Amino acid sequence: MLAFDFFGATEGGLFDINATLPLMAIQVVALTYILNSLFFKPVGNVVEKREKFVSNNIMDAKNKLSEVEKLEADLLSQLQSARSEAQKIVSEAENESDKLYKEALELANNEANASKEKARLEIENQTSSARDQLFKQADELSELIVNRLILEK
Repeated sequence: MLAFDFFGATEGGLFDINATLPLMAIQVVALTYILNSLFFKPVGNVVEKREKFVSNNIMDAKNKLSEVEKLEADLLSQLQSARSEAQKIVSEAENESDKLYKEALELANNEANASKEKARLEIENQTSSARDQLFKQADELSELIVNRLILEK
């Protein structure tokens, strides 16, 4: 019943063991070799080159990204130090401005006080001078009145 018998194989069955099996095996091997050498190796080489190119680009991108992150961190630290330095300079300028303002205010107050004192002394001198002059004129007038009264009698 079997179409396959090692000792008395019938022809035309499912499996015929004759010279066609090795010939078919040789054809498969030859076709595999030809396809491999003509199509698969070049395509494989192109795929490998592409894969290397992509992996190299990925590695370059990672390296550049790490450099950018380092530069960003460096710039951030420089920015922080610049901000703190600017804040320090602004604070010093404000302190210096306050100091100059206070000195100018004190100088203006001192000048105003000196001017006020000078004016007060001048007014006192003028008042004293005017009083002395008034007393002198009053004495002269009283003397004149007394003299006229005495002469009229």
